[in-house]
Amino acid sequence: MEQETGIYIFCSIQTNEKKEFGTIHFEGEDRQTFTIHYQDAAMVAAEVPMKIYHPNKENLMLHQQVISNVMANEDTVVPISFGNVFQSEEDVEVLLKNLYPQLSKLFPQIKGKIEVGLKVVGKKEWLESQISKNSKVMEQKSTVAKKSEDAGYFDRMKLGEMAQKFFQSLQKEIEQDIHDPLVKLSASAKSNDPIGEKMLLNGSYLIDRSKEEQFDNKVNELHDKWLDKVDFKYTGPWPAYNFINIKLKVEEST
Repeated sequence: MEQETGIYIFCSIQTNEKKEFGTIHFEGEDRQTFTIHYQDAAMVAAEVPMKIYHPNKENLMLHQQVISNVMANEDTVVPISFGNVFQSEEDVEVLLKNLYPQLSKLFPQIKGKIEVGLKVVGKKEWLESQISKNSKVMEQKSTVAKKSEDAGYFDRMKLGEMAQKFFQSLQKEIEQDIHDPLVKLSASAKSNDPIGEKMLLNGSYLIDRSKEEQFDNKVNELHDKWLDKVDFKYTGPWPAYNFINIKLKVEEST
């Protein structure tokens, strides 16, 4: 019995033209990417076996690769989350029609724009040297060290709170000195929650493609300034993942 096929969607673009974005090697076969349309909105899609796709590394990389290929050719790309498969092209057309009010507002906001990310992580030696300069924290550390484990419980809590406040002051300094100058070069920017105990900034920036070089130069300038204290992880360009909130309303077929 032949396996049922479905339509997998990767992203939406603003176009009235039928387009193809090359082939992908998926589930052991080469499959052509193509567009499905409603008014001036289109979904980039491929015909695939109808099943649930797991977000393993290979599948996620393939999904991202297609979006990257589209970004190289299109200036208005709305990414769609991984794993959305529909039964037919008609179902995707219905989805596009439902999403069109959202897409028509989004297209002008992200036209010609890309997202880049900057994570700033404090170097262990620098963080330790900074905290050792804080006399109140060091006094509290000494107090905790002198007491037994039970007697030092509240002292340790206090030390933890003091260390957290100190770290937050470093994050604020990084935000003012690194994040704020980059915000000025962005169409939109976000300071996301840090990941891990040494991260001082987790920034996302929506920038005009025409300003990419200017933005890169600013990041390099800030990197050189903070070189001995922190590590920079600069990523992108991506589609505007952090600046888009598309809700896919998939109606179950009965």
